[in-house]
Amino acid sequence: MQNEQGHDVLREPGPRPWSVRFSVLDRSRTREGHQPAEALRDTVELARAVERLGYHRFWVAEHHGVPGVAGSAPTVLAAAVAAATRTIRVGTGGVMLPNHQPLVVAEQFGVLESLFPGRIDMGLGRSVGFTDGVRKALGRDKDAAGSADYAAQLDELLGWFRGTSPTGVHARPSEGLTVPPFVLALGEGAAIAARAGLPLVIGDLRNREKTRHGIDRYRETFRPSVWAAEPYVVVSGTVAVAPSPEEARRLLLPEAWSMAYARTHGTFPPLPPAERVEALTMTARERGFYESGLTGHIAGTEDQVAGELRTLVEETGAQELLITTSTYDRTALLDSYRRLARVAGLVPT
Repeated sequence: MQNEQGHDVLREPGPRPWSVRFSVLDRSRTREGHQPAEALRDTVELARAVERLGYHRFWVAEHHGVPGVAGSAPTVLAAAVAAATRTIRVGTGGVMLPNHQPLVVAEQFGVLESLFPGRIDMGLGRSVGFTDGVRKALGRDKDAAGSADYAAQLDELLGWFRGTSPTGVHARPSEGLTVPPFVLALGEGAAIAARAGLPLVIGDLRNREKTRHGIDRYRETFRPSVWAAEPYVVVSGTVAVAPSPEEARRLLLPEAWSMAYARTHGTFPPLPPAERVEALTMTARERGFYESGLTGHIAGTEDQVAGELRTLVEETGAQELLITTSTYDRTALLDSYRRLARVAGLVPT
């Protein structure tokens, strides 16, 4: 359904329609006892499932050298997802621009857009590898993610699509194509998105004040561009929906423990089953990180999640919600997205 301005209006059970789109980000998390190849195939299958449920976008992420994440080549994985689906928009959340030459990124998205016209999104971040070893392997250092460098890389990347590169080189088949760019950011990154006139993807549900401040700065300083005539805000966060609050919280346990383990042992492991996490004897430091990892998310029954999401949208003025959920139990994960689709009014109750 569309409003008078041609924007999608998604309905939830209840008296008021949602004025936001609902989308999904999947990080191809590996699970204990399973191979990375299974995680990648799970990502493709999840994309098919959420397409059937009516979600607007499906994005994949970029991580390097992380035992718990199989998604290291987002444009390759996006191609597999786009080939396996028909209507859902497909993109990256995101390609970490400091890790790549802008020309190569432009070419990759040009190929994707040529193969799947009108369905490709270009989500761009500025993180570099998590460890010195990964950064060395990528040929980058910590300074590669600096704001000035990132802004210049972003400008160069967009120039390849517009044919404005001063080198005399032309990006093929990218030049002349329109692939919607998004900036994944917090803090200064939001200002970069505003100056470039690009949609903003922002998410830190553990610090709502920081998120709102970033969004306010973005809207106040936004400069219209050929890519976006007005600010567009996508708020990203973890959401888990289940028949009871206890079951929804249980979906969060594997990711919370993986984060706690990474903070205390220096490596991010595959997701363990929730029952194994519940049986663990944690050190005080591990317990502190673990409990912290369970906060700042939206989890509960359909009614509870609907209320919390309504508040989030009212607080941020977001035009879109990008949902990411990671857990060991794939059946429960799919059920969570199915329940969220009912909350969003994407499928009948």
